[in-house]
Amino acid sequence: MAEPIRVGIIGLGWVATHRHVPAIRRSGRFELIGVADRNPALARHWGERLGVRHCTASAIDQVEWLDDVDALDVATSPMSHHGLIFGALQCGKHVITEKPFAMSRQEGQLLEAAARESGLTLNVVHNFQFAPATLRLLRDLESGRIGPVRSIVATQWGNPSRRLPSWYQQLPGGLFYDESPHLLYLMRRLAGGELRLQAVDACASTTDNVTPSSLDVAYRVTLPHGDIPVTMSCRFESPLSEWHIAVLGDRGAGLLDVFRNIYIHLPNDGAHGAAQVVRTSLAATWSHWVQHLTNGPAHFSGRLLYGNERVFRDFGDAIRSSEPSPHTSASDARGVLEMQWDILDTIHRRDR
Repeated sequence: MAEPIRVGIIGLGWVATHRHVPAIRRSGRFELIGVADRNPALARHWGERLGVRHCTASAIDQVEWLDDVDALDVATSPMSHHGLIFGALQCGKHVITEKPFAMSRQEGQLLEAAARESGLTLNVVHNFQFAPATLRLLRDLESGRIGPVRSIVATQWGNPSRRLPSWYQQLPGGLFYDESPHLLYLMRRLAGGELRLQAVDACASTTDNVTPSSLDVAYRVTLPHGDIPVTMSCRFESPLSEWHIAVLGDRGAGLLDVFRNIYIHLPNDGAHGAAQVVRTSLAATWSHWVQHLTNGPAHFSGRLLYGNERVFRDFGDAIRSSEPSPHTSASDARGVLEMQWDILDTIHRRDR
């Protein structure tokens, strides 16, 4: 057995403590050595609760136990990512970071280059592509069960009353900047080709929020049978919080409910007669409730990690092999970052 990789966490918000910590411990590849947060009391609380050796404030130059770790998990606000990641790489540490991993195209380019030149691993937590429901959809795509894909539709509704990070108003585009990486990397993965931006339409907030009330983005991707549309539709002023992706093919549809970790396959309904309509209804409702009953207890007990365990496992493997992780490398992160800024720049040009 290889020696565990010694890792420390910087930033102890909800995602770090409820997703990263369980994933690190389940992976079998890491030993959690220390935790840090800009709130020293919070660092002490989680340091004691997790039974780690060290806890301290969050600035890299204040982490006195840096020599005791091989890697750092950066789970702070996006505004601090560049400085923390660059500082860790300069200290010879591998890094895994929450998305979005940088605040500008230039920051993303600099971080990718720093990791490449140092020979260190820099990964990003693009986790939903490894959630069990997403993996089932990917298997159906690979097996041909959905058939030649004709379109991909991603939809996001966001309720402003849900739990939100305190810093999101400081981001370009507000919640769009924080949350869009998830849909964008899922769309890239499911499309299996380069997404070419076609159009962007945005409406400003009706509540004086920096986050737009709506955002619609259209892409095209070239597949062996021709170009198909890939679209993303976001509504940030909604009474419900829902994230869904539909992959529509000749043989059927693959429907992914991201939050509930539910995947439903519905066959082609042909002439859409009464029998086919009933079949679709039965298949959809039965599949939904069976998976909801399966996922519900895991969600409430904190065992449903939405692919985070795979992300950290791949991070450990990349450190040991010096080979980039598939779909979570610095190159993948920068690709998603470029998509975000292509959208924002298109909006800014239109609004001038």
